Amino acid sequence: MSGLLALLDDIAALAKVAAATIDDAAAQAGKAGAKAAGIVIDDAAVTPRYVTGLAARRELPIIGRIALGSLKNKLLILLPAALLLSQFAPGAITPILMLGGLYLAFEGYEKFHHLIAGDSNQAKTIADVEEGSADAQKIENERVAGAIRTDFILSAEIMAIALSVIETPDVVTRGVVLGVVGLFMTMLVYGAVALIVKADDMGVWLARRGGPVSGPLGRLLVRGVPPFLRVLSVVGTIAMLWVGGGILIHSLAVLGYPGPEHLIHGWSEAVRAAVPVASGLLAWLTGTLASAAVGLVAGAIVALGVGLVRPFFGANPAH
Repeated sequence: MSGLLALLDDIAALAKVAAATIDDAAAQAGKAGAKAAGIVIDDAAVTPRYVTGLAARRELPIIGRIALGSLKNKLLILLPAALLLSQFAPGAITPILMLGGLYLAFEGYEKFHHLIAGDSNQAKTIADVEEGSADAQKIENERVAGAIRTDFILSAEIMAIALSVIETPDVVTRGVVLGVVGLFMTMLVYGAVALIVKADDMGVWLARRGGPVSGPLGRLLVRGVPPFLRVLSVVGTIAMLWVGGGILIHSLAVLGYPGPEHLIHGWSEAVRAAVPVASGLLAWLTGTLASAAVGLVAGAIVALGVGLVRPFFGANPAH
């Protein structure tokens, strides 16, 4: 009897420890999620451009494929890698993030260049292929692969930010927090993306339904979604440059070169002090545009380097 009571006491003690761990993990996951919210906005702005121009009935399946790839990125690759690096090689995290920042800056520069110079070649390819054909499947697979590659960098930044605010030394709790953050952020981002890209279909349904409210609202959605997606594509490009430049600037400060970060912070504070109305927003915008400019310059340098070495590998110069 005494053995049974001792066993029950041990079970109760373990249950209390487990409950405390869950509470701690939940609190830290909320804190980490709030810290990474800016990257979530970037991710949601970047992703819709990967389904623009493809068949409407394929939009949700494509988003589903990208979301599944995002979950694999976070839970199967980045989470174990983050735990191992934080445990055994914390100094390697910053250089790896800088490589990710350079990749984002390069991608952002390429998209910016296409926006300025035009990308009629890609648009013609998408418009001319027959739906359901091998070419259409190839384009879809390329879009999904590109989205998952970009998501990998953004997910790495989300996980790194989450890891930076986790206060517990317990590796199990760190893993639980990162897993919760990764799952929640993926659901949030791709749920928002699904709503954005299907808003025009919802508008058609509302317009056909008619009514004093649903009819005009549906027509507004149908007319408003295409220009909104174009604007969102531009926002996504700026976001890639902003995040890439921001990663590089902050990583330089971590490595002992805080000059650029202090300079941009000084500009933001000067704007905050000089403008009496919406000073916080304008200060944030100043820092964001400065980071995006750094990302644009860094991306242009990487693009130049890629252009110089690409002929030696026999690659097609077209991006």
